[in-house]
Amino acid sequence: MKRRDFVAAAAAAPVAASAANGKLAILGGAPVRNAAFPSWPVIDKIEEDKLLAVLKSKKWNRLNGDAVATFEKDYANLLGARHVLATANGTSALFTSLNAIGVGPGDEVIVPPYTFVATVNVVLLNYALPVFADTDIETFQVDPRKIAAHITDRTAAIVPVHMAGGAADLDAILDAAKSRNVPVIEDACQAHLAEWRGRKLGTLGAAGCYSFQASKNLNSGEGGAVVTNDTGLYERAHSFHNNGRAFRTKGDGFSYYSGGANLRLTEFQGALLNAQMTRVEAQSKRRDENAKYLSSMLEKIPGIKPVKNYEGCTRSAWHLFMLRYEASGFAGVPRDKFLKALSAEGIRASSGYSPLNKEPFIKNALESKGYKRIYPEKLLREWAERNACPKNDQLCEQGVWFTQNTLLGSRSDMEQIAEAIAKVQRQAGDLRKA
Repeated sequence: MKRRDFVAAAAAAPVAASAANGKLAILGGAPVRNAAFPSWPVIDKIEEDKLLAVLKSKKWNRLNGDAVATFEKDYANLLGARHVLATANGTSALFTSLNAIGVGPGDEVIVPPYTFVATVNVVLLNYALPVFADTDIETFQVDPRKIAAHITDRTAAIVPVHMAGGAADLDAILDAAKSRNVPVIEDACQAHLAEWRGRKLGTLGAAGCYSFQASKNLNSGEGGAVVTNDTGLYERAHSFHNNGRAFRTKGDGFSYYSGGANLRLTEFQGALLNAQMTRVEAQSKRRDENAKYLSSMLEKIPGIKPVKNYEGCTRSAWHLFMLRYEASGFAGVPRDKFLKALSAEGIRASSGYSPLNKEPFIKNALESKGYKRIYPEKLLREWAERNACPKNDQLCEQGVWFTQNTLLGSRSDMEQIAEAIAKVQRQAGDLRKA
């Protein structure tokens, strides 16, 4: 990586540029960056006013307040969806959606291995069998070809995850699902405002699920939503998330449609979402601009492979900026040592997920008496072999993440990230010997 590739960074930050040409910070040199990246969440008087309005109203529950209902209406309009149902969190949204389509014991649900554990936990909570389809290593998304190969007569749902705010290949996934009449529940928990061919993610399958947990691009501390254009599914989901009460029941009515749970969002969280919604579009545009600029610089550095998006992904949410680290481009320096050197330069990153399909808790669940009563012994015995995901194993050894708030920084911030990585790459031989 030539120093002239970062002339703009040098002009904006001559001290940092000087540090970039010196010794690695982890070896005693000056770091490329000393400043913090933008903090998260972003708040101002809007949040204060809306929270105080709920407090003073004394209507703190969605059954008699209007903050959650306002959010549901506005979010539906933003996404172009017929219905939005706010839930306690993203896990609740996934759990509610699977119950609304009738997933239960004896069923199989196809999921990716590169995702947050909630995607799998909700399958196990329904005593269904998680089936892992391997990862497309270039995009960090589930490989649709592997999904098609895993569909059986037991398959009750496919749950593609729009990992980090990029889009899974919905053309291929929806085609495979339609050919076998299998519903698709989009896990869009990280994909606020992201699009597939101009349509918002979460609106193309039977339902989509969002998370508003504290790290998410739209944030209420905890919170989630089910998005659907299917009125029947919406009404079943609404009943389930409200302890199984019949959909039309209001207030203290005690009429029950089905089993369920209390998975309602509070009015305080609805108020926070209404406030955070005022910035979500501008923040999304900033992340997109910075991510594309950062990618253009990083793809020039040997051993760094920025994530790619499918052609159909017309907009990424960039909840994470992900790349693959190839040690061969860094004189064989292991990833953990690279991350420590990068942190010393003032650029923090993480190694991301480990192979979810190999987590011991799944094996323990499949060996429980409940699963042994439900599933054939041969099916459980061969589960591990059937669910091998070699590409995902490779990805988990190479993945590097930057959080979404990093992308809310300036253009020169992105240049410093690239310069710090280039600095480590230039001096990888010295780092390996240290």
